[in-house]
Amino acid sequence: MHGYQANLELERREIRDWAGISRPQVYYSLDKLARAGLIRAAESVKPAAGPDRSVFETTIKGRRALAEALERKEWATQRERPPFLTWIALSWQARPGVFRKQIHLRRRFLERELTREKEILRSILEEVGHPNHEAVWMVSLVIEQFKLELKWLSKLAQELPRRAPARHPDYARVEAE
Repeated sequence: MHGYQANLELERREIRDWAGISRPQVYYSLDKLARAGLIRAAESVKPAAGPDRSVFETTIKGRRALAEALERKEWATQRERPPFLTWIALSWQARPGVFRKQIHLRRRFLERELTREKEILRSILEEVGHPNHEAVWMVSLVIEQFKLELKWLSKLAQELPRRAPARHPDYARVEAE
């Protein structure tokens, strides 16, 4: 497919929810992959609807490079760094009332996203026709993560009245020289 088709497919599959790739990056990446010999311009049997567009296909070298990259252990041994957890870590410095407000905003956001992901899962199941597919597994995990975080937020809201500063903070100790 060509870059425009790739962008449409990324949007249709809502890939940008889990992969940070912009429209311009698609074109940049296609150019870079072509220069590296991992994809090449292919003959298209369809006439271009609009300006000439290069249609690309994967080369043998490209398929081999992908297979090798997928064997790297980093895929399975890295931790995510969710921005909301960074916010939680810094929240002790927020003004009064902000913690409760942000928890409420996060809950509303997660509820909307959970509804959206359930619809995406329904759409995926309709397209692939069975539950044993990578896309089903991925979206199912996201749904379970959202549900778990919503449960955790409820616990935080209950514990909020007992929130207190650290009793023995190492960062507050001053070393005598």
